[in-house]
Amino acid sequence: MAGMNLGYLAVRSAAAYPDYPAVICGDSVVTYRVFNERVNRAASALRRLGLAKGERVAILSPNRPELLEVLFATWKAGLAAVPMNFRLHRDEVRYILNHSEAKVLVHAGVYQDDLDRIAGDLAATRVTICLDDLAGKERGHPLTALDYRALLDSGDAEEWVEPVDGDDLAWIFYTSGTTGRPKGAMLTHRILLLMALNTCADIYPFGHDDIGLHAAPLSHGSGLYALPLIAKGGTNVILPSSRFDPETVFAAMERHRVTVLPFMAPTMVKRLIESEARTRYDLRSLRCIVYGGAPMYVEDLAAGLKAFGPVFAQVYGQGECPMTVTGLSRHEHDLNRPDRLASAGTARLGVQVRIQDAEGSALAPGSIGEIAVRGDLVMKGYWRDPEATSATIVNGWLRTGDVGYMDEHGYLYILDRTKDMIISGGNNIYPREVEEVLLCHPAIQEVCVFGVPDPEWGEAVKAVVALRPGHAATEAELISFCRNHLASYKKPRSVDFVEELPKNAYGKVLKRDLRARYWDGRTRRV
Repeated sequence: MAGMNLGYLAVRSAAAYPDYPAVICGDSVVTYRVFNERVNRAASALRRLGLAKGERVAILSPNRPELLEVLFATWKAGLAAVPMNFRLHRDEVRYILNHSEAKVLVHAGVYQDDLDRIAGDLAATRVTICLDDLAGKERGHPLTALDYRALLDSGDAEEWVEPVDGDDLAWIFYTSGTTGRPKGAMLTHRILLLMALNTCADIYPFGHDDIGLHAAPLSHGSGLYALPLIAKGGTNVILPSSRFDPETVFAAMERHRVTVLPFMAPTMVKRLIESEARTRYDLRSLRCIVYGGAPMYVEDLAAGLKAFGPVFAQVYGQGECPMTVTGLSRHEHDLNRPDRLASAGTARLGVQVRIQDAEGSALAPGSIGEIAVRGDLVMKGYWRDPEATSATIVNGWLRTGDVGYMDEHGYLYILDRTKDMIISGGNNIYPREVEEVLLCHPAIQEVCVFGVPDPEWGEAVKAVVALRPGHAATEAELISFCRNHLASYKKPRSVDFVEELPKNAYGKVLKRDLRARYWDGRTRRV
């Protein structure tokens, strides 16, 4: 079925607003004319590498302007993008590269050492493109290594957008899965175009006069929200540092007259609210803060509304249904309706949402069950994982793995997760990943990992371990052990020691009972 290539979003804005800033980073300003020309050069250079339509281009870098160029170049060339969290451990990077069968990796220079270590284990990747100047430095791997600047110089600025079907793959969004390994949600050109349109309709009406500041990773939510900004000819401001610092954000907001923060985790929002630096900057240009990725407590929202005014818009969703399943608009963030502030809003245009029981039957308003969604925003499936796809999309309904209820007006309230996913600071962490690493430690007999309440991060990773007889280990030692084998944000923030983990009659660890001790007395379990 014919569809529109996402690359046309850049073409349209370059024609309508050629001299308007598309991307700003520090003192660098790139207009839409120049942005589109650079995208064209990168796209033509990618085609000359001999990649077939639909093959994958992986991206590994902290936020920088080139990420948006590479995304649009990939689409214009008829290829699929595989953006990766820049904080992943090299073992996780290796897995995603091999699983996605990415032929090309575009990366920041800071990852060169890690790339040297895993290069011999890469099955499909044959070309690396470094975004930084590494001229004169020895390449420590056998892959064909190119410099991004040279790649652009070799490309052709002439406009060419590869025709695509609406169901052609555009983005593989890797998220944690039930096996403990990341799963790749397949997002098509049609899905992402509909997402951009619905974002403007439901969440925030992005316009040509909007200036968005990307403080969250472009490899995830913030990158998805760059699409409506570019589609409408708005400006994308990118912080030159990957470290989130409230005062740096405020300074950039004042300098560039930022109107919208396109996507932020509640942890980030809370830090902005609590920072005393906020009062030293002129933030009157701000119209909207889009937040999501984890629940936000009502008391924090109330403080935010007092600090910034009625600028908050909540999104609830997952990579399998970008960006949201439901949303709570700015005008619904009403201090006089704390019950609504506790909700995740109502269904987005383009999706149906329901609560269902374990057999997949719809439940009445007020009944607690699993949240399910269907519609054209739902992913095509999981990349190279038909079993996980069939277990997640049943009779056309995407099983989110979250538990909640809907009131009689269609407002969704999230209570818990059927899957044991931990969301800490907006990052998804699957306990089994951490457990498998800890079980490699010689002193550990058994372990159970889950999320516990944390006032800053929403949830923090807790490990409860039983040691082998005659062995010893400290909390600091085990946290350090995890840091050496996982992305730092996945490591436990605390470790409790027990003689034996509680189990049922069949020998299964009673994780829910362990977890309940730390959530006792709270209305929310996430």
